[in-house]
Amino acid sequence: MKYLPLSPKDKSEMLEFIGVSNIDDLFTSIPKSLRFDDALHVPKAKSEMEIRAHFEELAQQNTSFRARFMGGGAYAHFWPVVVDTLSQRQEFLTSYTPYQPEISQGTLQYLFEFQTMMCVLTGLDVSNASMYDGATATAEAVLMASRLKRKRSRVLVSEGVHPYYRQVVATYLSNLDLTLETIPCLGHLTDLNALETSLGNDVCAVVVGYPNFFGAVEPLQKIAEMTRAQGAMTAAVTMEALSLALLKSPGSQGADLSVGEAQSFGNPTNFGGPHLGFFTCRDDDKRQMPGRICGQTVDRNGVRAYVLTLNAREQHIRRAKATSNICSNEGLCALRATIYLTAMGKYGLRELAVQNHAKAMFLKRQLGNINGIFVTEDPIFNEFTIKLDRPASAVLDALEKRGIQGGVDLGRFDSTRDNEMLIAVTELNTRAQLDAYCQAMEAVL
Repeated sequence: MKYLPLSPKDKSEMLEFIGVSNIDDLFTSIPKSLRFDDALHVPKAKSEMEIRAHFEELAQQNTSFRARFMGGGAYAHFWPVVVDTLSQRQEFLTSYTPYQPEISQGTLQYLFEFQTMMCVLTGLDVSNASMYDGATATAEAVLMASRLKRKRSRVLVSEGVHPYYRQVVATYLSNLDLTLETIPCLGHLTDLNALETSLGNDVCAVVVGYPNFFGAVEPLQKIAEMTRAQGAMTAAVTMEALSLALLKSPGSQGADLSVGEAQSFGNPTNFGGPHLGFFTCRDDDKRQMPGRICGQTVDRNGVRAYVLTLNAREQHIRRAKATSNICSNEGLCALRATIYLTAMGKYGLRELAVQNHAKAMFLKRQLGNINGIFVTEDPIFNEFTIKLDRPASAVLDALEKRGIQGGVDLGRFDSTRDNEMLIAVTELNTRAQLDAYCQAMEAVL
């Protein structure tokens, strides 16, 4: 992008044109007591050369890892160059909320296609045009279930749902007449006996990870059957959307809502954001879905056209009747996901999922042969938890010194899991990296 500075002459001409003598005159509507008159405590201006040198110094502080095995809700995947090339085209990059559908056909089309692909992956009937992220999508799923089951006041959330997601849900419910209860995990899977004991006719929703935060694939069909028997709704939360290309879909196993994080589809981790939430449900329940739905129709000439089919948010209807106050979709992230999924195709996406699973299973087996590491037999996709004979934080520090980002210390979230580590494997991890990881672990332990 070009840098186009304003000269003093440019500024004076602009001020003269709008009829004021100085910039401060533009803020006379703000009471003096509310204006900031002190000097800004920011560094003095630097030349372009000095700025470049400064940022190079900052960049050198970053740790460069030979291999990464981090997961826990954000996953490093490869995406083809077509994703960057197309998503950075001006007509796509500047697209935003389609307030005027008749002139937003391109935006509406890719959001419609995004919705279609998410329905195929989740096995449910209707998808909205994206959410902020997986955490807020989970919270909105709980609110939707509470609207559909109005006389019920309890929400059951598995300990296997990401701790941060559970915190967001708790925040959403903190001022509502809904009680949030956590169902413990037995090892790394939801304790079904505890769930059965907690279920009752006052429960509106059961929220479970699929796969869960520990990487284990929950028996979703059994959980959905138990939940349905009590008249409640099952919400399956998926942090690694690529898993839906290999696992049985949540909808086919009885889940009423499938929500989660689609960052894996063409979006880099970017130091934590932005992310891309997805939200799907059954057709009978779509009127209580948050956000908006893009649809396809024909115009008066019989030509295919795209429209906003459902607007149930506060900017379109009375606030009291709105299903959500979500104000924007993750348009650019959804576009990248749409391009990525289109480029991969259903066979390419499944092949990628198979690779992720196979590499994770290989590493899991290899680590299980090392003294000091305990590996469970829980079914997994591309992420799994190991238990060590010492604190995971110390092991991760030692791996970091060897240039390996070894995983996530679960003790950060639960002090009873100080010796547990969450490891993720993707297509970016080569056989040489997997072997080097095992060698490093053996040396550390």
